[in-house]
Amino acid sequence: MSAQVASQSDSLGLSSSALPLLRDLIHERLGVLYDPARHETLADRLAPLVIERGFDSYLDYYYLLKYDAAAAGEWLRVADALAVPETYFWREIDQVQAIVHHVIPELLRRHPYAPVRIWSVPCASGEEPLTIAMAAEEAGLFERGIVEIHGSDASPAAIERARAGRYRERSFRSLPAPLKEKYFTAADEGWTARAALCHRIRSWTVVNLLSDADMALSPRPAVTFCRNVFIYFSPSAIQRVLAQFEARTPEPAYLCVGASESLLRVATRFELEDIGGAFVYVKKGCV
Repeated sequence: MSAQVASQSDSLGLSSSALPLLRDLIHERLGVLYDPARHETLADRLAPLVIERGFDSYLDYYYLLKYDAAAAGEWLRVADALAVPETYFWREIDQVQAIVHHVIPELLRRHPYAPVRIWSVPCASGEEPLTIAMAAEEAGLFERGIVEIHGSDASPAAIERARAGRYRERSFRSLPAPLKEKYFTAADEGWTARAALCHRIRSWTVVNLLSDADMALSPRPAVTFCRNVFIYFSPSAIQRVLAQFEARTPEPAYLCVGASESLLRVATRFELEDIGGAFVYVKKGCV
């Protein structure tokens, strides 16, 4: 935040009950849970939005989000403000390689004329879906059948960055140099994904995992990458998302979560398996 915003934020009455109200509303709508120790972080991220609206308290902003019939656009701005953009190419690549070398070939073998849909959500600025596309390209999967890759995120700003396909050097810290040269071209202050790679992504969409309406439009994927988001969600929010995944995926279906995340304490039909040396959750048919 700028010094001006920080100064105004300090005068917004954070000791009142308004911030906990906002926290609970955000948890209900977006799934993200800010415990009391992180209230200051939440206040700092929301302060610019409160000030831009001309409000002098978080309570006014709460009323806007809670009761204004035209608040849908403002919720998208909240999603932008709360987004955690930390991502990079080839991140936790063991799961990607397991899906590419074991899961997708088997799905293509079973149903050679049906598309295999892969969904990265949240996809942030697009590094993960493009990583999957590069790995699938290197394995020759696009020549063996129909492989669709979709990327979604709750942040419209993140999706715009993904569509643009422009990345700074930090995004490449784990990507092998030959792949960087093959799939990207140097541009001002960074690199741009080549058109052939971008065309491997079937869609970029704005999706809130806690929205039934958004989830109803999901691509019904056989493989879902939902990594490093559940660490910010409450158990109840995770349960809601998993219920949607269970209802909107075929059998079998595969779910990849982050290395620091676990579903072992959550009731779900997805069961943990070791596939190609990586841990993946699998939903199979009822027995």
